[in-house]
Amino acid sequence: MRIARPTTSEGTSSGWGDVFAALRGALEAGELEIPLPGGGDTARRWAALCRYGRADLALGRLVEGHTDAVAILHESGAKPEPGALYGVWASRASGKGAVLTDRPDSGPVLTGTIPFCSGAGQLDRALVVARPDGSAGAADDVVIKIALPDARIRPLPDTWHAAGMADSRSWDVELHEVPVREEDRVGPPGFYTGRPGFRLGAMGVAAVWLGGTAGVVDRVAEHLAARAPDEHQLAHLAAMHVAVEAVDSTLATAAEAVDTSGTGTDRAITAGTCRSAAERAACEVLARAPRVTGPGPLSRDAAFTRRLADLEVYVRQHHAERELADLGRSLLLARAGERAT
Repeated sequence: MRIARPTTSEGTSSGWGDVFAALRGALEAGELEIPLPGGGDTARRWAALCRYGRADLALGRLVEGHTDAVAILHESGAKPEPGALYGVWASRASGKGAVLTDRPDSGPVLTGTIPFCSGAGQLDRALVVARPDGSAGAADDVVIKIALPDARIRPLPDTWHAAGMADSRSWDVELHEVPVREEDRVGPPGFYTGRPGFRLGAMGVAAVWLGGTAGVVDRVAEHLAARAPDEHQLAHLAAMHVAVEAVDSTLATAAEAVDTSGTGTDRAITAGTCRSAAERAACEVLARAPRVTGPGPLSRDAAFTRRLADLEVYVRQHHAERELADLGRSLLLARAGERAT
């Protein structure tokens, strides 16, 4: 099954207007009820995520966050609230992050500042990954459901200065003594990164990157179709097409593997391969696309420049050489295990 399905030029044009109106419209129409990861239809899940990323990368990011939250809830044995838009706020970048503190007088509360909270000020619910006060490791992290809006949960619009992914509202969010009830907890400590679906969620992000990359190629092809391209432009277009197709094949193979092999599949290697392949393709397309179009579209096509800016920002969720090093380490360990058997 193809992940990056071809679409019409109408379906690939960037600019949904209000992406949150589009997101809520998709929710109300039942379009966000996609298969759960690892349940036998993962390719269709990733194809849906890719399709949204291809149409609009900010919208794709928000769809991925909502559907990831739904998958996390199901994996914990809980169910999402009908009609609610969800997100997952888990970042601990720059030493920030949510902290769970047990107050002797009032019980457990959430404090701290969470960076990169996509959907800030627009979502109905969020799953917050918090670290207990005094803990230093992810093994103690807890997932807490929070209801929005709440006066004790304050989005900070001035924390996002980039043009890329601006429509996703991935702002910092401050937590001010937000009470935590027992029924707000999702899974046991360590559940977020310890569950089988953690790696599957990481591969879902790669599907959105693939969509964003394919969307840039779509726009380049539209520009070339309106003129007489030279051999160099055609060569760049072909190279970008090959890069997208290679990631499509990688994700399709991975989807089949996780559906048929269960938890026995080495998810670390599979996820690392998918994410790194998608990142590499995105970087190649970001380098080649402006060489094809020249300065005209870069200065006069707002949708095209927005696509480039969105992709450059969002794909940096891949941790570059650090993530590649983790993949290389996993590969060597797997080879050592094969030799020992």
